[in-house]
Amino acid sequence: MTSHPYAVRSVLAAMFALSLASAAPAQPAAREDAGRAIVIGQSYALASTVLGDLRRINVYLPDHYADPTRTFPVLFLLDGGEHEDFHHVTGLAQINAAYGQGQELIVVGIEGVDRKHDLTSPATNPADRKRLPTSGGADDYRRFLKDELKPWVAARYRTNGHSALMGESLAGLFVAETLLREPSSFDDYVIVSPSLWWNQGGLAGEAKADLQRAKFAGARAWIAFDDPPPPAEEAQRDRARQDRLEAAFREADPPGLTWTVTRPGETHGGIYHPAILRAFRALYGPPAS
Repeated sequence: MTSHPYAVRSVLAAMFALSLASAAPAQPAAREDAGRAIVIGQSYALASTVLGDLRRINVYLPDHYADPTRTFPVLFLLDGGEHEDFHHVTGLAQINAAYGQGQELIVVGIEGVDRKHDLTSPATNPADRKRLPTSGGADDYRRFLKDELKPWVAARYRTNGHSALMGESLAGLFVAETLLREPSSFDDYVIVSPSLWWNQGGLAGEAKADLQRAKFAGARAWIAFDDPPPPAEEAQRDRARQDRLEAAFREADPPGLTWTVTRPGETHGGIYHPAILRAFRALYGPPAS
């Protein structure tokens, strides 16, 4: 029986390929990378006697915290939950300190529970009370920050004793009120787009008297106002409250307080990132040479 020429060629090709395979070194089987967690901080449940519940606290440590000889300032971040502002604020703190461009910070994020309650003082205006029916818990929340959280952080981390409070919107209102009425609570106050509409603008209206009464000892306030969007009537009211608060700082000119007002040209929804990066550079830039 005569072999078909195509069949012969196929057998020869197969034999040649087999000889090459046997001569080549064996290749290890590909192994899939199981991956690893990307960790930027630690999260704790802190029991509060003042508030009567547990509060979630998230802590970011700077890149050089492993050096046991170093201490760091602490930034207390309101709305500091994992699904709030913790991730992007710690990122900005890190990039500000990169390549020696600024100071490294410990960031302590306090996760919100009922921010409409915790971040507002009681209102006399019925419309505002109706708008935020759970409001009015700011005094207790401030006590929690000062009397429980700050000592808890100081006992566990290498702080240098310098502290800052940061917040935006209702949290910005809370930071501003803390500066005006209990200025010894923190050293620095970063106030971004504060909700000055609360209680018919009462905070801005009382700011000058508060500043004249307050005793400051080296405090710093960094305030960023948004550009109020339309409708025009509401925008005018918002801008008037901003102007009134700025005028209060200018007219009172309290000794012991360094303050800055800036307007980055952003709306309420877009101001936070550009504003706090400016704040980090202004307050925690590289030391003067």
